[in-house]
Amino acid sequence: MEKLEAVYFDLDGTLIDTAPDFYTVLNALLVKHGRPAVSYSAVRANVSNGARALTELGFGVGPDDAAFPALLEELLAAYQAHLAVDTCLFPGMAEALDWLDHQGLPWGIVTNKPERFTLPILAGLNLHERVGAVLCPDHVKQRKPDPEGLLIAANRDRVAPGHCLYVGDHLRDIQAGQNAGMATAVAAFGYIDADDDPHGWQANYYLQAGHDLLPLLQTLRG
Repeated sequence: MEKLEAVYFDLDGTLIDTAPDFYTVLNALLVKHGRPAVSYSAVRANVSNGARALTELGFGVGPDDAAFPALLEELLAAYQAHLAVDTCLFPGMAEALDWLDHQGLPWGIVTNKPERFTLPILAGLNLHERVGAVLCPDHVKQRKPDPEGLLIAANRDRVAPGHCLYVGDHLRDIQAGQNAGMATAVAAFGYIDADDDPHGWQANYYLQAGHDLLPLLQTLRG
């Protein structure tokens, strides 16, 4: 890629680990409804697919089931009351963000997570005054893998897409970055399903652990 001038992150499973809070909230709700608990590994594997997937996982009902909308809203309300309790940055991310700030390089977030959850989490992690562009589904017409959010972020930062890196843990993240003309990096430490093959996503870079990000950024900056 061209010299690095900006970095954008997916949120859940890339920059931050939200699985612990989803696990707590979902299982508390299942107990309330007399349902059996689900494992942490099962929750972790479904976080990137959102609350709808977690509702299906826990209650065994799909979107066409009459009970689904109410259960989904109950889960979302419970999650909103339990944001950033055990959620944290993935190991290695704090150092990468510190380096970006020290270099004066803009960094932002482009996520499919709604704003009503994203902004309080960033505030809870004391990232809200450091982060630049934050693009949620509320701010775009098309979600990822459409590149709209990434292109808006780069435009706000006045950086050409070819000088940007997008980091994500889902195929749609890599596709969005590619569609935007950005370099891409797979967060292989994130919420990747056992059946997925991130090596086949044709990303430019592959991060086995969060600590792999900082050396990559330093290399790309030159």
